[in-house]
Amino acid sequence: MNFLSLENVTKSYGEKVLFRNISLNIDKGQKIGLIAKNGTGKSTLMRVIAGKEGSEGENAKIILRKDIRIGWLDQEPDFHPELDVLSAVLDPQNPMVRAVQQYEHALAHPEDSQALHDAMAVMDDLKAWSFDARVKEVLYNFNMTNLEQKVKSLSGGQKKRLALVKIVLEEPDFLIFDEPTNHLDVEMIEWLEEYLQQPGITLFMVTHDRYFLENVCDSIIELEGGQLRRYSGNYSDYLEKKALREEVEATTYERTNKLLKNELDWVRRSPQARTTKAKARVDAYFDRKEANDALKVKKDEMSIQIKENWLGSKIVELHNIGKSFGAKKLIENFTYKFKRKERVGIVGQNGAGKSTFLQIITQTLAPDTGKVVVGDTITFGHYRQEGIQLADDKRVIDVIRDIAEVIPLEKGKELSAAQLLERFLFSRPQQQVYVSQLSGGERRRLYLLTILMKNPNFLILDEPTNDLDVMTLQVLEDFLEDYPGCLIVVTHDRYFMDRLVDHLFVFEGNGLIRDFNGTHAEYRAIKRTEQQEKKAQEKIQAAQVKPTALSPNSNALPPLSNTERNELKKLEREIAQFEGKKTEILEKFNAADLNAADAAALSLELSKVQETLELKELRWLELAERVG
Repeated sequence: MNFLSLENVTKSYGEKVLFRNISLNIDKGQKIGLIAKNGTGKSTLMRVIAGKEGSEGENAKIILRKDIRIGWLDQEPDFHPELDVLSAVLDPQNPMVRAVQQYEHALAHPEDSQALHDAMAVMDDLKAWSFDARVKEVLYNFNMTNLEQKVKSLSGGQKKRLALVKIVLEEPDFLIFDEPTNHLDVEMIEWLEEYLQQPGITLFMVTHDRYFLENVCDSIIELEGGQLRRYSGNYSDYLEKKALREEVEATTYERTNKLLKNELDWVRRSPQARTTKAKARVDAYFDRKEANDALKVKKDEMSIQIKENWLGSKIVELHNIGKSFGAKKLIENFTYKFKRKERVGIVGQNGAGKSTFLQIITQTLAPDTGKVVVGDTITFGHYRQEGIQLADDKRVIDVIRDIAEVIPLEKGKELSAAQLLERFLFSRPQQQVYVSQLSGGERRRLYLLTILMKNPNFLILDEPTNDLDVMTLQVLEDFLEDYPGCLIVVTHDRYFMDRLVDHLFVFEGNGLIRDFNGTHAEYRAIKRTEQQEKKAQEKIQAAQVKPTALSPNSNALPPLSNTERNELKKLEREIAQFEGKKTEILEKFNAADLNAADAAALSLELSKVQETLELKELRWLELAERVG
């Protein structure tokens, strides 16, 4: 069944043609990944496919099957700011949705027992309990636990996760995703991968996450030079087939070019006035020459060749580092001496202290205990998520000239600012463009250049892959593989992490940092095994305590009454809410502008939440033991 057909579709902005006369068919069940350089029209093509933008040209056709529902994930999702989290992801016209919303509101206000009783009765009548559980499961998988939080208070990453939750719950026929893995941690990405692998799902997406492309897609489409090329298979199949195609094209070009050179010799030797047959041969030569020139593989490749500062024997030393915010302990008695060409990946839950750790290393934040020793020759380069603050009213060339007019290279060579920008795929005309006109990926590429051109020998990359295209990531990885300085990487991009780092600092909570000697893939495999063993052990323990039968002489606990079963359900939701509140408070301790008074207030609030949570968990355990 065909879901979508594009025929002779063209799109341009001013004089720039993004794509011309392209055609594409998408059938039910297909999972397609789109690969292209930043600024070449990826997001525009996505909007055309989703029906957000039209096409140009009289012969253009966009045929979308009328009876299918589209799930559209934009890079910047738009929700009404006054909605709460639960209302934002549910259709208010659905009676079951209204019942769940009424029930969740009653749970949040337990003082009104009659409202809770009425809400539970409606849930029973509509058999909405399984739907409610499904909503909670998806929300909690994406770490959206505070269901009454207003959308206006969410970060950009939280809104992106909220949009994903909404789409998953609506179960549309055709998913169109623009960078779905941005702002997701590894557990969320793996859950989304498993969900999208279902055979009934039809998907068209742009993502820089190459493991995601490998595990989900059954075909790859490349947008290059304004045209589409389609490759069957996943990402590794695409790489293999593209390399073979380019090799064949290069061979064909060289062979044909030799023939054309012979033809050119004949043309040049021929007299001016010849027969009609000879004139036709001359015309045919130029036609073949033009066609062969089009065959030649032309590549604009990003090149990173920047001279690093000399690295002395003393790099960075951490001696018994400790850091806490109020009652939350982030780092405790951590000691480490960095060595030459150190390649460390940092992993851990949000709020575990990763950013704090990086600030301590760069000496922008002092530890509570211990000391940091930085070698005299060390020059830090710190690429930060929140650091992309380029002035919109500046031209691209001026951003670079403000740092340096001339950039030194190896062996005494140097580049002008304009030449350096060309190596980062900013053409001379594009260098005159204002920063406000750049795409998200182009802005990140420019920001990366401002970091690298300062010649750092200790490079820290905090989520560098978001919004960068696959081609740019490949070049960046090639550069970093040969980078002679020290490297620390914080990223949810598993491919990027696996390729570049050889051991990890794992933030395990409560101040503990474990040095894991292995790759990120090895660490994830061990974590999955541990989780499976934990679940298996919990099942065994549950089976051991569960009563087999009841008799007058048995010591088995009595079964739950209907009132107690309702209490158990209520406790489960209240515990989840208090866990969310606890996480929210802990995240506030990471604020850079947190003062002592605020920290004390947060500590008091955290202790009250923790105390309430423990009481509810004890009651839940008491009731859960009697589940028959």
